[in-house]
Amino acid sequence: MKLTGERQIPADQATVWQALNDAEVLLTCIPGCQEIEWISDTEMAATVKAKVGPVNATFKGVVELSDVDAPNSYVISGQGKGGAAGFAKGKANVQLITNDEGTLLTYQVTASVGGKLAQVGSRLIQGTTTKLAGQFFDAISAHLGGATEADAKSGGAANPIDDPDDGLPPLVWGIGLGVLLALSLWYYY
Repeated sequence: MKLTGERQIPADQATVWQALNDAEVLLTCIPGCQEIEWISDTEMAATVKAKVGPVNATFKGVVELSDVDAPNSYVISGQGKGGAAGFAKGKANVQLITNDEGTLLTYQVTASVGGKLAQVGSRLIQGTTTKLAGQFFDAISAHLGGATEADAKSGGAANPIDDPDDGLPPLVWGIGLGVLLALSLWYYY
């Protein structure tokens, strides 16, 4: 599966980079994230509770950062195992670009899943991932003091993490649908 996207974040590039590499920020911004910690200068371990369609699982995985060009870009690769639910692994290229509105974050993800997750279907996985990536970015934007897309659409404040058990956690997009964003973006992460 391939997924690409971009998101405008209302903060300067250095601040966004810091947030996407801060385990405490990622823990609060990734729906379903139960634990996240740096285990080396380039590796994170995480535990994320996820639900994709009828499949519920707790994923444990390790994510590695490579080709780091702080505060501009990096490659996130990793995999996560969810017991009987299956596994996910992949790689994401993440880039931050300064513009007049703050920072534009772009990402390109290549991922694969196996086990029960593969039986759910890529359309459901991709739709859920896209939706929750938006929630993750809303949480990062809110953390950095900016308005979220949900705020703009509704005209008021929104909780970017309404249900941590609703779907595949967004950092999974960034960390190869395995376990981790941040995205954190990162995550994140």
